[in-house]
Amino acid sequence: MTTRRAFVGMLTGGLLAGPLGGEAQQVAKVPRIGYVSTNLAASPQLPEAFRQGLRDLGYVEGKTIEVEFRSADGKLERFPALVSELIGLKVNIIVAANTQAALAAKQATKTIPIVFAGPFDPVTSGLVTNLAQPGGNVTGLSASVGAELIGKNLELLKQAVPGVARVAALWHRDYPARTQNAILGEADAAARPLGLRLQFVEAGDPESFDRAFLDMARKRAEALTVLTSVLIVSSRRRLVDLAARHRLPAVYPMRLFVDEGGLMSYGPLWADIYRRAATHVDKILKGAKPGDLPVEQPTKFELIINLKTAKALGLSIPQSLLLRADEVIE
Repeated sequence: MTTRRAFVGMLTGGLLAGPLGGEAQQVAKVPRIGYVSTNLAASPQLPEAFRQGLRDLGYVEGKTIEVEFRSADGKLERFPALVSELIGLKVNIIVAANTQAALAAKQATKTIPIVFAGPFDPVTSGLVTNLAQPGGNVTGLSASVGAELIGKNLELLKQAVPGVARVAALWHRDYPARTQNAILGEADAAARPLGLRLQFVEAGDPESFDRAFLDMARKRAEALTVLTSVLIVSSRRRLVDLAARHRLPAVYPMRLFVDEGGLMSYGPLWADIYRRAATHVDKILKGAKPGDLPVEQPTKFELIINLKTAKALGLSIPQSLLLRADEVIE
């Protein structure tokens, strides 16, 4: 299977009438968008949501807009090369599907507009100076509301598993240090008012997951929460399997985990974030400056519960929690 996918359109408008005043007129150019992601194959619904957003705005791929898709296939170190390739194609805008891709794009160009989708904290990570007036050539949509979202996940986990006190928090160091420290600090602060004690367990790479879960067992963790990272999301099937093997009730930040058999998730409606990224692209193509477009926060959230997994764990999910769920998988 190819390591990258390109959706290449054709120029429209055709050739204008012949030379006028001794000079050939220019062929009308179709806007070209570069889209760079960690792994297109692992989460195809997200780039498809972006494409749907373009369609909703009246764009026809291959006729009135071109989109060049590039995938790092899970290798974050490939982002600089992929961004450089897109710049070489003279794209009008770069859409970056996570923090690392956006940072690579920002380092590579100060002139091409960059629209990010999904960073946890674009200010702390250095993508923008502030949310209201990003400044520079970068704007986009954040996927988190910080401590509130982490606290909500822990609150839901406590409701699903009454009496839980020790919760393992799996994380991976793939964010800039300032952002990572902020995430861990917010998680710890959110746990305390709920009477929960977080046990931070770091996963260095996919080969370390087994060791991480053995560490949770040694620490007598009673449940699990997962902090968002590129590695963790792309390895979600394995993590869900390990949680089941160790009989750890877990709450996840994305429904993708529950679709793979995870217990429950609460977080932004990710497809909506990527669909809305198309709106930023549209505004920039119509003349708006990226630095003048405020960074948008999530507006839609969803709670998904997998009853089949709950039964396998011997859990009886309270009816009050089930009634609040946007979807219950049976």
